[in-house]
Amino acid sequence: MSNDGSPVFEEELDSSRPVDEARRADAEQGARGRGLRTPVLSAAAVLALAIGVGTYFGTQGHAATHSAHGSSLAAASADAYEVYVAAQGGFEVATLNSQTAAAGSVFSTDSAAGIALSPDDQTLYIANTGQYAVLAVNVATKASTTIHVGAYPQDVVATPNGSTVYATVTGGDSGPGGSNQVAVISTATNAVTGYITVGTAPRRIVLNSTGSRAYVGTEGGIYVIDTASNKVIGVVKAPQDVQGLALSPDGATLYATAPGEGQVLVVSTHNLHVDRTYQAGAEPWSVGVTPDGKTLYVADTNSNSVAVLDSATGKTITSVTVGSLPTAIGVTPDGSEVWVGNDLTGSLSVISTATNALAATIPGGPGTSALDSAPTDILFAPAG
Repeated sequence: MSNDGSPVFEEELDSSRPVDEARRADAEQGARGRGLRTPVLSAAAVLALAIGVGTYFGTQGHAATHSAHGSSLAAASADAYEVYVAAQGGFEVATLNSQTAAAGSVFSTDSAAGIALSPDDQTLYIANTGQYAVLAVNVATKASTTIHVGAYPQDVVATPNGSTVYATVTGGDSGPGGSNQVAVISTATNAVTGYITVGTAPRRIVLNSTGSRAYVGTEGGIYVIDTASNKVIGVVKAPQDVQGLALSPDGATLYATAPGEGQVLVVSTHNLHVDRTYQAGAEPWSVGVTPDGKTLYVADTNSNSVAVLDSATGKTITSVTVGSLPTAIGVTPDGSEVWVGNDLTGSLSVISTATNALAATIPGGPGTSALDSAPTDILFAPAG
C-alpha cells in the first residue's frame, strides 16, 4: 500500500503488497548500487536446490529427478517439514521438503496471499486474492472448493478444533470504500456463515493457542475478536498500517509491525495496550518469534534484510542480508530455522537460528522475470 492510502496495482489490485512497480524498480536499482546480495552457495548446492524446487519456480522437471537429486538443504534443522509457500506471482502454492529440498505437490491458484492448514494437515486454505475467494483444497486429492468472501482476501487462519476458518477481506482500497470485514467460514459446509466488522483494510490475522481470541491488523489498529461470539471485544490503538503479526508462545504478548514507523509494537494481550515499541529497521513488514519466545525475526523490506531482536529488550542482535524486498517470515516449529520470502527477488532465504547466518538461498523466478514467484506466506507441516 502506498503512503497516501491509494491502492497498489500489480497484475491485479493487491493492497497488501509493500511497494508499487516504480518503487520496485527503484529498490532493485538501489540494491544493485549498494552491492546487496545474498551469500553464494557452491555450484553443487545451487544445482541441488534448483532441482529440488523446480516446480516452485515454474521449471519443468521429473519427480524421479527431484527425488534422486534431493540433498540436505538445512543441516541445522532437527526435524523434516513440508514447507508450503504461497507464490503469488507464480499463481500457485508450492511445497518442498525442508531437509532434502525435494519438490512436492503444487496447488494452482489465481493469486495466493495468506495460507493455512487444517489441524489435521489434510486441508489447505488459500486466500485467493484475485478471485475474491478462499480455496479449500484437499491436500491428498487436490480437489478444491471455492468460497466467495469478498474483495481481495489477504489472510486465512483455521481454529485449533478445525471447525472455523477466518479470512480477512481487505478490499481494493483503504479509507472510505475499503473493506472492513473478516469472513467467518464453516469448514463443515465450506460456506461463509457471517462477517465481523473490524477496521479498514484488515490484513494479517492470528489466533491464540486455544483459538479463543483472534487478532486482526488493520489501518485503524489491532482488533481483538472473541471467537465464541464472533464479536470484537477490544481494539489496540496503533500507528497507521499495521501489517505483520506474531504471538509469543505463551500468548501473553502480540508483536505487530508498523512499516511506516519502522517499528515492532509490543502489545499486552491482557490489557490490550502497546507496552513498548522496538525500532526494527527500514519498513518492517512481517515478524516471527522463536518457539522459546526469546527472539524476533523481522523482515525489513527496504533494507533487504532480516533484523534479529531480543524479544525482552528490543535490542538488535544482528541483521541478516537476504533477497530483495523480504515480506514473508516463517519459523520452523523446532525453532532451528527461519524461512524468508523475498518479493522482488522471488527467492527464499533460510536462516539458521543457531548462528543467525544465512544457511541457504533458494533462487526464484523463471526466465528473466524475478517476480514470477513473489512468495507471500510460508508455513510448515510434518513431512510425511
